[in-house]
Amino acid sequence: MTTTSAPPRSAGEPGPAPAATGGARRFWARTLPHYPETGPRSLYLAITVLATVVLYYELYIAGAVATQIIAEFHMTFTYFVFVSVIGNAVGAFASLFAGLADRWGRANLVVGGLLLTGLIIAFGLPNAPNKTVYTLLFAVLSLVEGIVLVATPALIRDFSPQVGRGTAMGFWTLGPVLGSLVVTEVSSNTLQSHTDWRWQFYVCGIAGLVVFVIAFMGLRELSPALRDQLMVSMRDRALIEARAAGMDPDQALKGSWRQMLRFDIVGSAFAISVFLLLYYILVGFTVVYFATVYGYSPARANALANWYWIANALTLVVVGVLSDKLRVRKPFMILGTAIGLVGSILFALSATKPDTDYYTIAVYFILASAGGGMAYVAWMASFTETVEKHNPAATATGLAVWGWILRIVVTASLAIFTLVLPATSILVDQGSRVQEIVAAHPKEVAVLSAVDPATSAALKADPKDLPALAKALGEVARQQGATAAEAENVSTIVTTRAAQLGAVQAIAPATLAALQADPREAAAGASAVGDIMKGLGLGQAQAVQLLQSLATPAVQRDLLTVLPFASTLQSAEKAIPAADLEYLAAHGAEVQQAQADNPQQWQRWWWVCIAGQLIFLPFVFVMAGRWSPRKAREDELEHERRVQEELAALGNRRLAADR
Repeated sequence: MTTTSAPPRSAGEPGPAPAATGGARRFWARTLPHYPETGPRSLYLAITVLATVVLYYELYIAGAVATQIIAEFHMTFTYFVFVSVIGNAVGAFASLFAGLADRWGRANLVVGGLLLTGLIIAFGLPNAPNKTVYTLLFAVLSLVEGIVLVATPALIRDFSPQVGRGTAMGFWTLGPVLGSLVVTEVSSNTLQSHTDWRWQFYVCGIAGLVVFVIAFMGLRELSPALRDQLMVSMRDRALIEARAAGMDPDQALKGSWRQMLRFDIVGSAFAISVFLLLYYILVGFTVVYFATVYGYSPARANALANWYWIANALTLVVVGVLSDKLRVRKPFMILGTAIGLVGSILFALSATKPDTDYYTIAVYFILASAGGGMAYVAWMASFTETVEKHNPAATATGLAVWGWILRIVVTASLAIFTLVLPATSILVDQGSRVQEIVAAHPKEVAVLSAVDPATSAALKADPKDLPALAKALGEVARQQGATAAEAENVSTIVTTRAAQLGAVQAIAPATLAALQADPREAAAGASAVGDIMKGLGLGQAQAVQLLQSLATPAVQRDLLTVLPFASTLQSAEKAIPAADLEYLAAHGAEVQQAQADNPQQWQRWWWVCIAGQLIFLPFVFVMAGRWSPRKAREDELEHERRVQEELAALGNRRLAADR
């Protein structure tokens, strides 16, 4: 524990008078002149946590209905990802702006932000007329939340001494987790009954506005003179109050940005940002991942994600309490990372095993989320203590540095994400329509898919392309169950009986049926000769000779072998509407290839996320805090001794002044 505090005024110099907060003024003059009792303090912490939960609920709600939003606004998957890229980039610089919360305060930023985000979610995004407006509104949403989500952990720090910081941060870190859990819980239980994606936004927006009212009525913050000091335990309260009378907040904040741009702050902020890559991808793309890799519906994918969020939420609170009890953070960061790595590696390996069942993935999720939660809550507590080591008055500034780095890392990772997973983009952009065509014509698509795309293209360009036709009918024969030798025989017959096959295709079906019923039918024979002359461009003598060859046993035997497959191919082409057939020809092959490539590409990305967790480990050693619970308790006892000495000194000075 550290005893650094902001510099006091000279003895006897009066501090700033607390602003009056009576009447309507209390709704914007929210500073408290005294450190609150446990009851009110718990209320302010609870409102802050509730605000954090609903803000993350608003930020993550689009992920639950990603596929529907993409379809509604005719976005490509890459465009949808870049909506988040833009939002995170805007939010990153908004987080830097939030560093002004050290000068302007935190509570009004939170209250005003809740109002704006609630309005955007309830009325703006669900009524966006096109994808451009949707993108702009999401950027505004991210701008506001980039500010507010720096102010909320600053409030948590202000109202929680270091001894209880782990528990307090455990509840704050519930914000993103419970926000994600609310998203998946609500969507998994309502998407089937409320199929319009807008309904999810309406519910979320109403929740946000309700929490705005609660915060508007009840949220308060410490005065600058109180919050600018280090508080190790509640036993410091008397000293904090005594010091506040002599504090100069402006003096305490001089050089705050320079003090926060230290390796232990910047480095650890970067480390936790790459550590959380798995979390952020799951937040935004759980539905897309399980839809494209496992074929899950949005409701089923969100239900599976509940295992991750519930385990994470429980771990955050339990480990927060334990880290306070033991007075250490770093061992929990190391142990949590080790457990999380086990779950993350097993989850990554399952990406290329499509037979992995639902509950096995749930177990992997529990391990990854429990380990990640253990490391993250300990890190949050340690990070605020690292900031306080340099200057407790610059808490929001330090958190702004963290918020900026976090969002920059997420922005860059999402941009890279689209390059690493091109197959997912194809499946999301073209896969749904291809699947609809396949569902409507499964047998016909199976036949057409058996033909090599280059062969199909050659036949489309020239239906009389003999090599292409021979290859195509051989491939159809294999698809219909023929052996390799039988399929080869079909291709050979097409080549050797090309003239006869052309004649059969040229003769009108009714005429051909009449000749099959009675080969001596004169009228049918004459009509057939005319069809052959016209269809193949032959003279009458050649057409008659070709028609007569159709009656020989060898030709008939060969035609009986080939014609069923030719008929199957023609029927498949005729059964599918021309527009669908054209779309299938243009995208069917790449969708099929994307389905094969997609699991490996996702697995590659999961390895990137695992690498981020490994990068996190060495940065644990640069942060504030002890490894040994015994040493941490000794520090706490030494701090309490100094507090008592300072209180005694202050008392003696007052007595001297009274005389």
